[in-house]
Amino acid sequence: MGKVKQFLEKKNVNFSLKRYGIDALGAMAQGLFASLLIGTILDTLGAQLGVQILCDIAVYAKAVTGVAMAVAIGYALQCPPLVLFSLAAVGQAANALGGAGGPLAVYIVATIAAEAGKLVSKETKIDILVTPIVTIGVGVLLSIWCAPAIGQAASAVGSAIMWATELQPFLMGILVSVIVGIALTLPISSAAICAALGLTGLAGGAAVAGCCAQMVGFAVMSFRENRWGGLVAQGLGTSMLQMGNIVRNPRIWIAPTLASAITGPLATCVFRLEMNGAAVSSGMGTCGMVGPIGVYTGWVNTGITITAMHWIGLALIAIILPAVLTWGFGLVCRKIGWIKENDLKLDL
Repeated sequence: MGKVKQFLEKKNVNFSLKRYGIDALGAMAQGLFASLLIGTILDTLGAQLGVQILCDIAVYAKAVTGVAMAVAIGYALQCPPLVLFSLAAVGQAANALGGAGGPLAVYIVATIAAEAGKLVSKETKIDILVTPIVTIGVGVLLSIWCAPAIGQAASAVGSAIMWATELQPFLMGILVSVIVGIALTLPISSAAICAALGLTGLAGGAAVAGCCAQMVGFAVMSFRENRWGGLVAQGLGTSMLQMGNIVRNPRIWIAPTLASAITGPLATCVFRLEMNGAAVSSGMGTCGMVGPIGVYTGWVNTGITITAMHWIGLALIAIILPAVLTWGFGLVCRKIGWIKENDLKLDL
């Protein structure tokens, strides 16, 4: 066992929750963002502005979704160059064969293929042949064997959540909003989770509400400590910046989480806010305004007549209510001593 442990350490193979559940999953979300999500945004802009070149660029961005995710995972797992480059083929295969659950298939298959490639990297005199063959071989064979099943399972779970949300919009609006919002602030990827489950429709709208509540909420609640820099960093960046402060004082998480528990059912029951754009947008919140843009993309894709009520609902759920509710709950928490001076301070 000692020799095996030493070999794994030498190959930088570290079986840990942080490595796979945080580093790899977070990187996969960035790969999704840099391909499918950017492509979707450009496609929407091109279609609305009548700029065909943007739509043409979007086609190529979307086409490499699986490749971008797999390479991003390999980068997070600190793969040697030959392994990293070989993961392009693995990602393409897993995403194509995984269908609606392609992102989850890429995550599982690319992670295994990356670690397999690392184990053989530089172990032979013909490394330039062995490493790509092992990495691609393991990844593609795994994709053929299990990616369709992974895709079907992920799709089934996502469909069950969306079905339950349609059936019980109030209760599921709360649950989806709170859970996905919490995932966004934790050092895991809410975007990757939503993409893997194909979370769209009313459930996707609730997810958008929860993510916006966390990002806008923390940005507004911490304005007195972090001023404009913090407002932009959290409101358009990520509420994950507060994770260190949450560990020190978990009670600072109460206000935005309560806000998400309110905006979630409002999104599902009152405004019937649906995410019919890319599923990954459901878990992005106001990061680059991707969540609201995704909702708008869904409106365009479904061909509905966009009314003032659509815009009012989106503005209330994504920005106004998260800001007002979290600020109010935060004020109460400050007055009763649950949040003290500089508890929300960021090192910006």
